[in-house]
Amino acid sequence: MDRLQGKVAIIFGAGPNIGGTIAHFLAREGARVAVADVSLEAAEETVAFLRSRGLTAHAIQGNATSAADVARIVAETVNSFGRVDIAVNMAGRVHWSHLLDMALDDWNDAVLSFPTAGLLTTQHAARAMIAGGHGGSIIHLLSTAAHFGEASGAAYTASKAALLSFARSAAMDLAQHGIRVNTVTPCAMEHQLWTLMKDEVLDPDWQRPDRMSFYSRDEYLKMLPLQRFPRASDLAWATVFLASDESAVITGIDIPVDAGLRHKYPTWTPGIHSGVNIKDYAERTRVTRFGEPQEWLIPGQREPAHGQDRPRQENEHE
Repeated sequence: MDRLQGKVAIIFGAGPNIGGTIAHFLAREGARVAVADVSLEAAEETVAFLRSRGLTAHAIQGNATSAADVARIVAETVNSFGRVDIAVNMAGRVHWSHLLDMALDDWNDAVLSFPTAGLLTTQHAARAMIAGGHGGSIIHLLSTAAHFGEASGAAYTASKAALLSFARSAAMDLAQHGIRVNTVTPCAMEHQLWTLMKDEVLDPDWQRPDRMSFYSRDEYLKMLPLQRFPRASDLAWATVFLASDESAVITGIDIPVDAGLRHKYPTWTPGIHSGVNIKDYAERTRVTRFGEPQEWLIPGQREPAHGQDRPRQENEHE
């Protein structure tokens, strides 16, 4: 497990689901990792987990949409570890609203946050890579929202689509420096079953008219050809590949980590033929943190296994 031996990575976003899992997998492959988050507590929690596994990590507080913060995060990483080889960005803010009700302030906040974080993290990480006299890999986490229209998601889809196009252009600008820029696109994540997507799994009132759900989790699951939601570890493995020399000639691409959702024929519903259903799926699912299963055998069960508290789940974006 030394695919990233000698490399230094910055991860912008540190929750125990996506960001923390990516940090874990990069560090496990030999990278020294700086974990940055707007919440110092979240960054320190991730670093504490990594250090408990004998991995090298450093926590930094900062906002990826602030030029001063990003410059400081990159400078502190170079000061701590001597270089930057990998930058992973998943920062941004989400506002959901029907188009006719969208407030301009919410629109500006959402639409500017993701591509602004993309610009700043790419710009400052690339400058550090160039100053160090070596190339590198920059990876942005997207969403299926970057590729599809989503009801009540105009701001989110616009911001993620902007980040997708930005990454493609950045790949062209930085190619001459040996810096690769790629993206990873998940669909709805498995951990969100217990946070953002409770509906018929855990919430008997999910069909109330004031809810913004336009489809159920069962319907979503039935649309996935591989018949499971992507996990944080699936995103982490894709990120490890793009960060490693195994992808040395790959730039400007997007890897869909979505169980085949984006490329299936739209009207084909694979789950109808197989009989998969969300309740059986949920019963087989284990809550994970930092990419590792917790003691909870079934996320919705009443009593934790072995007397452990139920792991705290955080709302992270797709």
